[in-house]
Amino acid sequence: MKKKYIGAGAALIVTASIMAGCGGNSSPGASSPAASQAPAASSASSGTDKPFAGQTVTLVTANHPWSDAITPLLPEFEAATGIKVKVENYFEDQLTQKLTVQFTAGSETPDVFMYRPLQDGQLFFKNGWVAPLDDYAHKDAEYDFADISASAVNTTTIDGKLAGIPIITERGVLYYRKDLLEQANIPVPKTMDELVEAAKKLHNPSAEMYGFVARGQRSPLVTQLASYIFSEGGDYITDGKASINTPEAVKAMTTYGNLLKDSGPPGVLNMSWPQAFGIFAQGKVAFLTDADSLYTNATDPEKSTISDKVGFALFPAGAAGSRPVNVTAWALSINERSKNKDAAWELIQWATNKENVLKAQQKGNPGARTSVWDNPEGSKSFPEELVPIIKESMQNGVGHDRPVVVSVGEARDAVGEVVMKVITGETDVQGAADKANANLQAIIDKDSRR
Repeated sequence: MKKKYIGAGAALIVTASIMAGCGGNSSPGASSPAASQAPAASSASSGTDKPFAGQTVTLVTANHPWSDAITPLLPEFEAATGIKVKVENYFEDQLTQKLTVQFTAGSETPDVFMYRPLQDGQLFFKNGWVAPLDDYAHKDAEYDFADISASAVNTTTIDGKLAGIPIITERGVLYYRKDLLEQANIPVPKTMDELVEAAKKLHNPSAEMYGFVARGQRSPLVTQLASYIFSEGGDYITDGKASINTPEAVKAMTTYGNLLKDSGPPGVLNMSWPQAFGIFAQGKVAFLTDADSLYTNATDPEKSTISDKVGFALFPAGAAGSRPVNVTAWALSINERSKNKDAAWELIQWATNKENVLKAQQKGNPGARTSVWDNPEGSKSFPEELVPIIKESMQNGVGHDRPVVVSVGEARDAVGEVVMKVITGETDVQGAADKANANLQAIIDKDSRR
């Protein structure tokens, strides 16, 4: 049965209440606003076209621009299906905590939840908290699941099962200052060696101008380090074994650490993405490598003093070429214990159909549908220079950005420790990598016994 979600005047139910059984240690980050009205419904959305009428679905989202884009559209979905949607919105760390507590307690809610596949996916799926979506995704030809990027789907696939539907994708790219490169007659770096050399030339601490910045905190840096490792031909885990002490990985970690040590601003060890983008946006840094999904932090005039001077380039090539991360940063899934799985899928299918992915992407949320990226209307809200870089990176990128294990936090700390030692001047990088590799292998072995 084809469903045309064309809207009606049903009101969206929004709740900011703390989920049952979670205690009072943290409160919701924010409640997403909803449109008070939707366009009038046609006769196509009445009667037997509402098989789920009267059901209520709880949707838990992160405090994220995607939820800001999709929530005002929910009255259309409610009107077309008769399903009431309760929305709970949390800051990122609160979200993981809430979901973990709920699922551990065996709660039937939330029905649908937004989550980070590479951070939480292994834990959620292997604990039996996630309902596989394979049958749902292929049931309706009009949904066109094949239109969703294969690499994005790879990120949300665990043990051959589809654990979630991608909603936000991101890739590693190079941000740079067009004006500084022009003034110094330096071409845009295409290789890692060229980036290192250009960063050194533009590094002038006495004038508060720094050559390079990126995440320097132990855990946050790992997701950005991945593009360096892949581009050198390495990986965190190879054939089930830790591989961060290989020549390729050691070279990548040394390059990343030395860029921050030799050409970075003060305090890099305390920088995650907000701090890195912050100092770049203040006009004090020539180069930044980070996720393309965060571009507005550099290009929005309200956030950036150099908004009209920012350039974008493919991630610099290493020995294996340019192989940036190309991952699903956020996805939607269904609680295995939900009593409303069919209605929950109806919500996910609606939120991730071509029309709504287009609407969300027009507000700057990089989605996973190929047809939307190929549609000029789907890319016009992104910087013109960035769009072809996104498309090319989707083709040559790698579908993970951290060790794919259950104990992600421990694994990230093990890897990040090596780079921190490089930043602080450790000379025996191989020794540090060997130790970290042993720690990562112990984590892999522990997780395999779960």
